[in-house]
Amino acid sequence: MRFAFLRQNARWLAAGGLLTFGSSFGQTYFIALYAGHLRETFALSHGAWGTLYALGTLASAIVMLLVGGLVDRFRIRPVTLIVLAVFAVTAFLMARVSSVWLLPILIFSLRFCGQGLMSHLSVVATVRWFAARRGRALSITAMGFSAGEALLPFTFVALAGAIGWRASWDVAAVLLLLLIPVFAQLLRSERAPRGESMDAESLGSDGRVWTRAMALRHWLFWMLIPGLLSLPIFATAFFFQQVHLTGIKGWSLAAFTALIPVYTGGGLAGLLYGGSLVDRIGAARLMPLYLVPMALGFLGMAAAPSLILAVPALLALGLSHGLSAVTLGAVWAELYGTRHIGAIRAVTVAIMVFATALGPMGTGFLIDAGVDYRLQLVFMAAYALAASLVSHLALSHHRRRIETASAISAA
Repeated sequence: MRFAFLRQNARWLAAGGLLTFGSSFGQTYFIALYAGHLRETFALSHGAWGTLYALGTLASAIVMLLVGGLVDRFRIRPVTLIVLAVFAVTAFLMARVSSVWLLPILIFSLRFCGQGLMSHLSVVATVRWFAARRGRALSITAMGFSAGEALLPFTFVALAGAIGWRASWDVAAVLLLLLIPVFAQLLRSERAPRGESMDAESLGSDGRVWTRAMALRHWLFWMLIPGLLSLPIFATAFFFQQVHLTGIKGWSLAAFTALIPVYTGGGLAGLLYGGSLVDRIGAARLMPLYLVPMALGFLGMAAAPSLILAVPALLALGLSHGLSAVTLGAVWAELYGTRHIGAIRAVTVAIMVFATALGPMGTGFLIDAGVDYRLQLVFMAAYALAASLVSHLALSHHRRRIETASAISAA
């Protein structure tokens, strides 16, 4: 049955997976590989580099909020092709940046195209295309994130060493350009969910068609935000500061990036198991749990004296990342329906992108102020556990309210 699902839907699943893979060039873990080169080239402190990164990222969050809902009105194909073209041009310009004042502009474009729009397009398209097996579909398309995490850091660290960091951005530009004809072919047509009408699939909690304004006025939306923020703030900060982390631990950056496949393995386990759980019990029941492995991973990484002991920490961090990809992809459609999912999710993506700006900037200033980064990791773990508890209490109350209302209506 699983192979039949893959075979019948290969075109759309491949498109979603390539979108998530292509987003890698705008993800923090990839840009952070160049932190040392950029800081040296432009004589930047940790705090200054974090601030420039935050400025570009914050700008991308604002623009994402304004344009993210356009995917509800336009087909995925033309939007994807435009984004890829802009993304490739940005990577080409990164190879030639000569002024520190251009960095926030280029970072804005990288973050907006990569972490913002390409990730957003993949999730919105997948939840719109699939209904009964939404969790499975999201777990498959999100494997593009894992593939990027496993392949690109080590590859581009090696490339930067062999041909120079600027020339390696040219390679990224070429790869993005090569994706354009692939998407033009894959996205010739859209997929409609089978077995359900589009009207039925558009409904969310209380059997309503939720608009973005309605979702933003709903108390539950804001109660879930602390949990939504945890992974983008802290995981982004973790990978952004990987050069600093390896420095204070006395580890080789190349050796650390060579362990990224361990993180990816945890992510794949989270994707596959999480996708199955979403289809069986729902994303709302899974959401309070996905941050727990991340908290354990941060505690383990803070204490790890060697790269060998960092392996289980990376595995736990990857597990949370995999679970988050399917959980956060599905939970908003589950709670608020799919008719306006692009507009609703654009808000959550903007919030997450905004959060990714806070992590690098905050940790950078704390490092400059002399706050031990290992102590910062312990705080991140504590926050994640507290956010998990808030999500659990809010969702449990919401379920009880829905069940009570249903019982009264049936009576």
